[in-house]
Amino acid sequence: MDEPATGLGASRPARRARPTLAAVARAAGVAPSTASLAFSGLGPVSEDAKARVLAAAADLGYGGPDPRARSLRRGRSGVIGVVMDERLSDAFRDPVNVLTLDGIAEVAGAAGASLLLVRSPLDDEQGAGPIVDAPMDAVVLVGCNVRIDPAVAVLRRRQIPVVAIEADEIEGAVPVHLDNREASRRAAAYLRDLGHTDVAIVALPLDAARRRGPVDEAREAEGVAHTTLERLRGVRGVYPDAVAVETAGSSVEEGRIAGEALFAPGATVPTAVVAQSDLLAVGVISAALDAGLRVPEDVSVVGFDGITVDDSLLHRTPIRQLTTLVQPFEQKGRAAARAALAMLEGDEPVPAAFRSELRIGDTTGPVPDQPPSGRGSGRA
Repeated sequence: MDEPATGLGASRPARRARPTLAAVARAAGVAPSTASLAFSGLGPVSEDAKARVLAAAADLGYGGPDPRARSLRRGRSGVIGVVMDERLSDAFRDPVNVLTLDGIAEVAGAAGASLLLVRSPLDDEQGAGPIVDAPMDAVVLVGCNVRIDPAVAVLRRRQIPVVAIEADEIEGAVPVHLDNREASRRAAAYLRDLGHTDVAIVALPLDAARRRGPVDEAREAEGVAHTTLERLRGVRGVYPDAVAVETAGSSVEEGRIAGEALFAPGATVPTAVVAQSDLLAVGVISAALDAGLRVPEDVSVVGFDGITVDDSLLHRTPIRQLTTLVQPFEQKGRAAARAALAMLEGDEPVPAAFRSELRIGDTTGPVPDQPPSGRGSGRA
């Protein structure tokens, strides 16, 4: 029996060419333009002709016009890029990002556009390449800062519309603002009205270094994270000397680590804590309880976001709802997508600004008559 051919000289079956629209048209006995209209559904084609085209396409294994070719003809990709100012591996651990993306997707999807998650500069050691090279018609920046100004300048030269949600003023980008500073000031004023004078801040990261620890003047001065800085400035408008602790991200565990530092043995325990996210607030509350402190009787805690918190912490306490600043995640996303689509159509985009609402829950109360007496205070 002959052995099968092997090595470089072995014969291989020829790769079957991808069937074309012209081949489908010939098989169906119609013009290529008629076949194209039968697939797009955008023109007058008889039901008989459409049926013949679809039958011929099925016989030939033709799945429809190549979307890449269609994009070239239209000069558009049909894609809106979304860039988040954190690593993609971390971005979707925070419900805030998911809910904001829901708003973008809702409007983009209704307009027939797709979304492309573009790698953050934090993921790219060679700079902002993915932002300027990705095939997309418009870009929505979520929480980005002036570090990516050069990339935005390239996008604008390519006439790609840019929208920035909760970002520094980035030249050429349409802004979608949230009242981070004013909202944080309102939360601090609420605590002041309850009689609190010793207030601490548990902050989101100040930059890509994602350090943990106290925030002194030098550290704050070198910070670039827009949302973090605005929320810090809001509280400092009421409590200029408030102690601030930086975390490595928005998570319950990071809030717990910061809380352990605030409530450590021998530390002077604050009577109130302003956490820059609800996830951080839950972690702070957990650390307070572990230190023998009661919330809100000994320590009041305010969060930011208004997300639904599902944590075992809430099953071992009477707490059912955080006091927090509720922000309109999906509305921000929808406004950003509308602005991007307006620019694509040659219309004037509308910048947007949103307000957060202070929702009083179970985690704040009047300043205690006596200083906190948990293990963390060092008091009996």
